[in-house]
Amino acid sequence: MIEVQHISKCFQQNKALDDLSLSIAEGRIFGLLGPNGAGKTTLIRLLTRISIPDSGEITFKGHPLTDEDVAHIGYLPEERGLYKKMKVSEQAIYFAQLRGLSKAEASRRLKFWFKKFEIESWWNKKAEELSKGMQQKIQFIVTVIHEPSFLIFDEPFSGFDPINAEMLKKEILELAAKGATIILSTHNMASVEEICDDIVLINHGKNVLHGQLNEVKRRFRQNRYRIQLEKSDSADFSFVNEDNPLFHVINRNEDDFSTFFELQLNSEGCANQVLESFIKHGNVLSFNEILPSMNDIFIRTVNSLNHQQ
Repeated sequence: MIEVQHISKCFQQNKALDDLSLSIAEGRIFGLLGPNGAGKTTLIRLLTRISIPDSGEITFKGHPLTDEDVAHIGYLPEERGLYKKMKVSEQAIYFAQLRGLSKAEASRRLKFWFKKFEIESWWNKKAEELSKGMQQKIQFIVTVIHEPSFLIFDEPFSGFDPINAEMLKKEILELAAKGATIILSTHNMASVEEICDDIVLINHGKNVLHGQLNEVKRRFRQNRYRIQLEKSDSADFSFVNEDNPLFHVINRNEDDFSTFFELQLNSEGCANQVLESFIKHGNVLSFNEILPSMNDIFIRTVNSLNHQQ
């Protein structure tokens, strides 16, 4: 869907993007990550033709990105903005018409979305009467109303309570299931793990980490495991406190029914050997590798790069 090839963009003496390249596959949800000032917003502005690169090229569906392609893009910016004194329906229809819909078609689609979000009663309200979260729903609808094939959501969950945030995640997943390609730019790593297929981490305008989400997490694996054993009078876990050549215990806890161990495998140990050693001493209920979270990966990667500079 999108190819970014050796893009650079400077503002006075500041290099916002520095020879940046990345690919966004069609029909995928793509996490655009990075610390503040990394260049994410600049990249989004280039993808929406608000700005143009100093060098490099962006291709859209196999051809150089043009102003005409913007009609196939839906963009929800981080900084929201509705006309406060204008009725919600009037400005939503206006924005839809800017995207090429007739007034009648815009009204029909908007009524569908207002019913879907259970906000029909807001139709004739002014924007200033709505909470931040309510305005966010309106702007999400305006972003998707023309059914674009490529969507960019910049911090879409900001201002939402957990219930509405979950609702929005389901809508984003549904859009992707229908074939839309989506960029999700956010600092909420939990949301990234829940809905993204692929990620790129930008730091100081450079692509410093990218790939399929689960593959990236496995790249940072630390050989840690969590095992759950059934609690019983006959279970003997004294062996875990010994100088075991296979692993050492990071953490141990229990509830009324189970005992849990978090283990760090030693260089001599492998998962199968560790599992076999526990099976000899109790009934194993579960055994899982503990992969690092995207939050941990984000912090480790950025801190490591910053210390190198």
